[in-house]
Amino acid sequence: MSRAPETDDERVDPDALVDADAVDDLLAVTPADVDPAPELTFARNVFLPLTTACRYTCTYCTFYDVPGEATLMPPEAIREQLHFGAEAGCTEALFTFGDAPDERYTAVHDQLDDWGYETVLDYLYDACEMALDVGLLPHSNPGDLRADELDRLAEVNASMGVMLETTADVDAHAGARRKTPERRLGTIRAAGEVAVPFTTGILVGIGESRRDRAESLLAIRELHDRYDHVQEVIVQPVVPNERSDFDRPGVPTMRETVAMARVALPPEVSVQVPPNLAPTRDLLDCGVDDLGGVSPVTDDYINPDYAWPAVEELSALAAEAGVPLRERLPTHDRYLPAAYRRGAVTPAESEVDREWLRPAIREALRADDDAGRRYRALQ
Repeated sequence: MSRAPETDDERVDPDALVDADAVDDLLAVTPADVDPAPELTFARNVFLPLTTACRYTCTYCTFYDVPGEATLMPPEAIREQLHFGAEAGCTEALFTFGDAPDERYTAVHDQLDDWGYETVLDYLYDACEMALDVGLLPHSNPGDLRADELDRLAEVNASMGVMLETTADVDAHAGARRKTPERRLGTIRAAGEVAVPFTTGILVGIGESRRDRAESLLAIRELHDRYDHVQEVIVQPVVPNERSDFDRPGVPTMRETVAMARVALPPEVSVQVPPNLAPTRDLLDCGVDDLGGVSPVTDDYINPDYAWPAVEELSALAAEAGVPLRERLPTHDRYLPAAYRRGAVTPAESEVDREWLRPAIREALRADDDAGRRYRALQ
């Protein structure tokens, strides 16, 4: 089933979000201007790539397969992976797939139809319910979505996300099926409108400039200032792969970019670097406070050549930096119901004005079962 054409109110002009003087100020930031974080956090997840189909054809991406080769994860495989994750002590089920895969891939759409689903988002909804049934909190990255789609999926997700990547018009996104920053920003805004705790980030080294990175970070900051919904921002380097001829950004570039992120974002928004892709040890003094989702049972299917580090390796990194390492839930503390926040966490917004988690997620946190007790042990 094809989606309706995009409308102007689903897109956000990046130029309207960013002040030129603020960009200049951010470009003057160096690692010496930030302090190391007092602790590092991570989430323990199981990674489920529902399909390798995507309507985009970004030149740095090895995740998508072309029509005729893309696969769709069957329900029995989803259940098996979820059980492995639950048995391994994970708290997060990370669901991801390419943007609107059933729009471009006839075989994917036909398979969904055979299974009784009108769209891949309907399938995702049921997969998230499967995760909740075995005691895992879903975090979904389903690409560009409208507010009504995000609102429905929030019923069964503890948090959601999409990478902004960049506000620049880069060749890496070129082609007939180009990814646009206007649509990405529209998704981030829509998540704020419907109160979804949200993860986003920038991709470093895909043809953008230093100024583009600063503008991207400030655009995220502006949307967070409006809605208070961005829980973390990932600073992710592009990495060499079979489809990409981009050079991996050097350590000085990553240090500068992470420091800019820390200064651009308010203190309550975590700055994350993926420890299997970034030179993490060299970045910890630049304001990094989160290491993202790490899986003890599944690969990083988006970057299959780069294995997750073991939790023991993360502990060693934290010890070397002289800070504690703490496991967290996929929803950051400040978005949890008041009864479940750690210590003196400042709430994202009053419970009266806005509830960040829907009833099914709140019930999972309250449940007096093994999963509920494990969730509370991390809060």
